[in-house]
Amino acid sequence: MAFSSSYFSFIFLILLFIISVAVGEIKPVYLPGTYQSSLKKQNVKSKIPFKTHYFPQNLDHFTFLPKSSKVFKQKYLINDKYWQKGGPIFVYTGNEGNIDWFAANTGFMLDIAPKFHALLVFIEHRFYGDSMPFGKKSYKSPKTLGYLNSQQALADYAVLIRSLKQNLSSESSPVVVFGGSYGGMLASWFRLKYPHIAIGAVASSAPILQFDKITPWSSFYDAVSQDFKEASLNCYKVIKGSWTELDALSKHEEGLTKVSKLFKTCKGLHSVYSARDWLWEAFVYTAMVNYPTEANFMMPLPAYPVQEACTEMVMPMTCSNESMFPPSSYSYKEFTEDCKKKYGVEPRPHWITTEFVGYRIEQVLKRFGSNMIFSNGMQDPWSRGGVLKNISASIVALVTQKGAHHVDFRSKTKNDPDWLIMQRKQEVAIIRKWLEEYYRDLKQN
Repeated sequence: MAFSSSYFSFIFLILLFIISVAVGEIKPVYLPGTYQSSLKKQNVKSKIPFKTHYFPQNLDHFTFLPKSSKVFKQKYLINDKYWQKGGPIFVYTGNEGNIDWFAANTGFMLDIAPKFHALLVFIEHRFYGDSMPFGKKSYKSPKTLGYLNSQQALADYAVLIRSLKQNLSSESSPVVVFGGSYGGMLASWFRLKYPHIAIGAVASSAPILQFDKITPWSSFYDAVSQDFKEASLNCYKVIKGSWTELDALSKHEEGLTKVSKLFKTCKGLHSVYSARDWLWEAFVYTAMVNYPTEANFMMPLPAYPVQEACTEMVMPMTCSNESMFPPSSYSYKEFTEDCKKKYGVEPRPHWITTEFVGYRIEQVLKRFGSNMIFSNGMQDPWSRGGVLKNISASIVALVTQKGAHHVDFRSKTKNDPDWLIMQRKQEVAIIRKWLEEYYRDLKQN
């Protein structure tokens, strides 16, 4: 097909239509990199009922070198409105971003706090938001970024929770950890690594099986494509054909200028890949936040788990011929070379499945795990890398066909569909059972 501005006008209209369907009204699509600035513009801090605190956190929990004792301020938020001493503590294990944003978009915890007289705590992930161990220089060197990994983050949460319980003189309070996306991965891993600190974990949209060869590498983009195909087969076909049109732009002198005007870019495009990447990301975000009710959520939802300086979070992804995206392959060798070039470090692609559970998860967790909820919506592309079947009576998978990216963690509304209401009721019932068992055992002892 020959390039025409009308063709891309149609693509643009499709994108706006799908976004409006997904979130209830047309809102701007923010590009990667505008996350923090968007957060400040929306003044999230003034909207969330939490008090901000800072905890003196150790830089390195696992070595005893002189630098290990360096302390940085880790941000955390607290809401004690409904808490009664001795009552449960619900902790959100922070993701890759400012913790205020996650608190503002995890209304489920605030909704259920009165039912349990729970204390709410949201802990910010190291190297994000205000929790920067080396200030503005935190991302400058592999020597500083080396302290950014999931094991250090989990240890941060463990140390902070223990200290908080001591300061509250409420050592017997049971802790349940919550997390969505990468935060959900951390919540599930926290339950496995620190069962003496957390009695249970609620992990929403947590792709803990998106590593090694556990999940097909093309599953993520296949899922995005399926979402669009189910919405409109014609839409899917048009998007699939648009990439060829974009490639043709490079052969037209005025092509990039036309696209710049069409998409109203701040600056003129100098590469066809800028437009392609923008569309690519927009389609992915749209699939992820296809919520059943209106949501002011079209700022960059963390679409990819935390960027560990190319070290441990290696999630191979490809595009199959069935995808609406251009076919692509994945090479560990090329990825390794790129990491060495950019950061001077070599990735460890098998570390996550070594450090945490991965292969044969049903067989392994059935024998030693307990008290975990894995919730997934099949419209969320990350669901393909999640736990979709019950592992045991206490390790439960709650799967909905229409659910999007951790939609169950959003605040309840009067327009919530029945399936979402039921999913949350199931989660509350399971949490209640965990707590009843804990308090019963505590009383007997």
